Amino acid sequence: MKNAVQLICYADRLGGTLRGLRQLLAGPFEGLFGGVHVLPFFHPIDGADAGFDPIDHRTVDERLGDWSDVRALAADVEVMADVIVNHVSSRSPQFLDYSAHGAASRYAGLFLTLDAVFPGGASERELLALYRPRPGLPFTPVTLANGERRILWTTFTADQVDIDVFHPEGVRYLDDILDVLSANGVKLIRLDAVGYAVKRAGSSCFMTEETFGFIRAFAARAKARSLEMLVEIHSHHRLQIDIARQVEWVYDFALPPLVLQGFFDGTAQHLKTWIGIRPTNALTVLDTHDGIGVIDVGAEGDAPGLVPPEAIDRLVRQIHANCRGESLRATGAAASNLDLYQVNCTFYDALARDDRRYLLSRAIQFFLPGIPQVYYVGLLAGTNDMALLARTGVGRDINRHHYTRAEIDEALSRPVVADLLALIRLRNDHPAFEGRFELLPSEDEVLDLQWRNGAASARLRVNLRTAAHAIDLRGGATPRFHHLEVAEGGTP
Repeated sequence: MKNAVQLICYADRLGGTLRGLRQLLAGPFEGLFGGVHVLPFFHPIDGADAGFDPIDHRTVDERLGDWSDVRALAADVEVMADVIVNHVSSRSPQFLDYSAHGAASRYAGLFLTLDAVFPGGASERELLALYRPRPGLPFTPVTLANGERRILWTTFTADQVDIDVFHPEGVRYLDDILDVLSANGVKLIRLDAVGYAVKRAGSSCFMTEETFGFIRAFAARAKARSLEMLVEIHSHHRLQIDIARQVEWVYDFALPPLVLQGFFDGTAQHLKTWIGIRPTNALTVLDTHDGIGVIDVGAEGDAPGLVPPEAIDRLVRQIHANCRGESLRATGAAASNLDLYQVNCTFYDALARDDRRYLLSRAIQFFLPGIPQVYYVGLLAGTNDMALLARTGVGRDINRHHYTRAEIDEALSRPVVADLLALIRLRNDHPAFEGRFELLPSEDEVLDLQWRNGAASARLRVNLRTAAHAIDLRGGATPRFHHLEVAEGGTP
């Protein structure tokens, strides 16, 4: 992966099609991104979970284009694509064949049922031990087309049927996806929902030792096809550190809530603690297509979190207050949410549309070790889409706006967006970011980050209580900002 800022977006919501997205990257976004993570572009993009429930994972949705458009995009920038390992749509050809023929189908072993994991039946204790991202049990009773009654394993929705990743058909299914992606220029894959992929009786069925083994083996299968792999896990921060030791790339999902909590409470203490232990082979994010996670900084059992419970409560309440209660209508049981441990809100609205604090949050993201990834709504300092939420009733849609070209052009004229683009170019182009990182000693409310590479250096000092700050640059170009203060060769 290039040491440059990455974009993450839906092609239909930014550009309209794969060709339209490519035109944006060659036009107003030219030179901004070393790569783009195109969120599910498979058939179809508008199922039960915005493309994360593919009917055919090996086919591009024709409304977006075809594989030639993916190859053309990959010729310009590194392309990342999702490999959805945990489940497939109940409308997929494989499931329809299973539904029609039951146990006689060649795909019968592909789909997980309750008795496939608990052949002797599951006790109450075993069922209560299952880790779940939403209330209730991860099962859906169905009557197949041939009349058989089965209890299917459905971690996320009833339309997303979990697969057996170890069954020969499961191995073949996933390898076929890797082959198609590799053959069409994709360089990186994001392993979606892998924490839930391995189910064994007597376990939580989430991130067990066997899951770690599957991740390592799958990484080897991807590497054999020249694919780098990013693992997506929302969980306790210690688990993220453990995963990072075994794979190429992980997300820094703890960063978004820590940055918000720092500004809300006026302290850098918890951020500094995390910076001291966090993995550096990470994609740093402030926002994604999902919500703002709190599980990533919270406690788990006897293991303490990065932030005390009372601070997490304040964090969530402040997000709700900053966006005038809009996030309350999109979070938890208020909407059709898959993950109850996330707050659905744009990052810009979470900060009450404070341009300076928003840009300083991005500066912190860009100054930390790792590869920054910017979500398309965040790139344009987007606000909560309450109209889309009202139409779909899906909480995450509050942060999944469909941009027209006119809206993009209007956003690009705003000073806050112009400053963010300048920050992206600074992170991409300044030679200091190819060097060595230091967290410098500072007061409790101050975060002081520095990069050095020979005579080049870049230093960011931010007071999280007051938003007072200084960016000191030496040995590279000095951008001009509307909202941020930059010195060249001075003392911050």
